[in-house]
Amino acid sequence: MSLPLATVTTEFLDRPDLASSTVRSYELALLPLLKDYGSWPIELVDRACLEAYLNGLTHLAYTTHRRHQTTVQALFNFAVERDYIRSNPIARLKHRRPDANKGEHASDQPIRYLSPDQLTLLYQAIAKDRRIDLLVRLLHRTGARISEVLALDLDDLDMENQRFQVIGKGNKQRWCFYSQDVIPVLESYLKHYRHPSHSALFTAQQRFSKQISRLSYHTAYEQWKALTKPYQELEAARIHDLRHTFATERVGLMGIEELRALMGHQNIQTTLRYQKVTSARAEVAAQSAFDQLLISGYD
Repeated sequence: MSLPLATVTTEFLDRPDLASSTVRSYELALLPLLKDYGSWPIELVDRACLEAYLNGLTHLAYTTHRRHQTTVQALFNFAVERDYIRSNPIARLKHRRPDANKGEHASDQPIRYLSPDQLTLLYQAIAKDRRIDLLVRLLHRTGARISEVLALDLDDLDMENQRFQVIGKGNKQRWCFYSQDVIPVLESYLKHYRHPSHSALFTAQQRFSKQISRLSYHTAYEQWKALTKPYQELEAARIHDLRHTFATERVGLMGIEELRALMGHQNIQTTLRYQKVTSARAEVAAQSAFDQLLISGYD
């Protein structure tokens, strides 16, 4: 008997070995696919359909797009394991290339982070939107990925200890800790802006149906772009840069293994990239100071 894609997806998400945060992350990635093909028999969702779907996700950042594609591949691998289909229609499908015109980069390309001046402008830009203000502060103060933060429920917050737990890559759990300045923004958001009828920490109301749902990456991204657009210095700034900023600010202030744990990196080499960035910044600062000494006549 043929099963709709939505039914198979439900089985995929209902596996007992999945952590709740992982399930929510998968749901965020798969909901757009289900809107297009959820009622289709799974064997009719072929490679052409899925390639067209993935190519249409032009609003997603490079890393987010990779996560969406990986999740879709995992879903269809699950369908093969259950004998619902004979083979994965997007097996060995290459991930799309990063778009340099959008400021995207692969992991072996330079790390982009926000300067102190850019951060000052950013907090000015988002001050009038309490939801985005809180989202930005949590990302900047914890180094969490935006998918991890958007997957949080209110009950996931340990407000007494100013922390929350996420499920990162490799299905690994880690604690993320936020600073004191987040608290008043969080309290204001919870009191005046969050919809209490939904379990999600970050909620949204649909424009026409008025239905309350979890804030999507697309909506967060659109609001980020609208708020930062008036500031030329933030034109190329991306939400993911907040994670890089968190790491570059802490290199040298803690051990590299401690930073690796906070970032949730599987490979220590990924964390060491931030050490290289900080070393390069220190070299520039030292050369600038040396040039000033020369100008002042202390040579």
